[in-house]
Amino acid sequence: MSGRNDGRAFIGSFTSAGGRGIIHAAVDAETGALTERGATDAVADPSFLALSPDGSVLYAVSETEEGTAAAFTAPDGTEEARVPRLIGDPVPVCGASPTHLTLAGGHLLTANYGSGSVTTLPVGGDGGLLAVAGVLQHEGRGPHPDRQRGPHAHQVVADPGGRWILATDLGTDSVRISALDTASGELTAHGETALRPGTGPRHLAFHPAGGHAYVLNELEPTLVICRWDAEKGVLEPVGEAPVLPDSVEAASYASEVVVSHDGRFVWAANRGHDSIAVLALDATYEKAELVTTVPCGGRWPRDLALDPAGRRLYAANEHSGDVTWFDIDLATGIPARAGSIEAPAASCVIFG
Repeated sequence: MSGRNDGRAFIGSFTSAGGRGIIHAAVDAETGALTERGATDAVADPSFLALSPDGSVLYAVSETEEGTAAAFTAPDGTEEARVPRLIGDPVPVCGASPTHLTLAGGHLLTANYGSGSVTTLPVGGDGGLLAVAGVLQHEGRGPHPDRQRGPHAHQVVADPGGRWILATDLGTDSVRISALDTASGELTAHGETALRPGTGPRHLAFHPAGGHAYVLNELEPTLVICRWDAEKGVLEPVGEAPVLPDSVEAASYASEVVVSHDGRFVWAANRGHDSIAVLALDATYEKAELVTTVPCGGRWPRDLALDPAGRRLYAANEHSGDVTWFDIDLATGIPARAGSIEAPAASCVIFG
């Protein structure tokens, strides 16, 4: 390893399926290779992670029925700091099975899949979490007989300007838009964008130019292209694109969507087909064409992440228990497998 020029990565996993909790890894600055430095299983099923803006605190959801979130010191890679350490106790989110989290306005927000809600928790001066300040409960259902009997908030993100909070709800085929009161921590519902019934939106990603967002559906292998009006807080669907070839007949469930730093490509992970879809955007950012799919390097890619430089793509392959990295052809957007690290029941990977 090259020492001080190496970066950091953190891998979340399902301890209930044999995962090691949160793995801290070094990222080789030249090759992108990951090398484990330490791990902690201090909380159960830390399936999704987020870093504080200054990189000093690591946050995790505990995707359990009880539902908690936790703050950790983020190791800097020195011999003395290789393992994330809890800051205080895990805090209940007053919601079931939180699957995603984000930081906004001095608060940590969690998307609670089981209860179909979004929770806000204030962040204390030491980076630790305080008791729940607000819970915004979703209502509704979709046509799928098993997966859409009620709301299932799957992801929560802030828009690029930091004014609005967006939550994808797989159970109600919609994206919910709300406003966060940074003083009280309360979320106020602002609007709801209805998507095609039965598609099951899972995650979304904004275009770097800020005026568009791309919503990835789990129950149908499609990507919804949307315009985003940051002034009005309105998300408007303008088209769809497949993330799998028409020839694929076996069941597949898309999981994560990533937009390239130059705004020319979108990548989507497909579980079941076990592939990464490469889509090219046109000059308007409103049309996406499926260029190809490439094997994800393992089985059941639950998460995709770009490295900070935007040159490599990493897939957290849950069922094969690894994180695989790919070098990206910057001209075509097509990833080429470059290596992998063992990570049992891997569920996400972040950098910082």
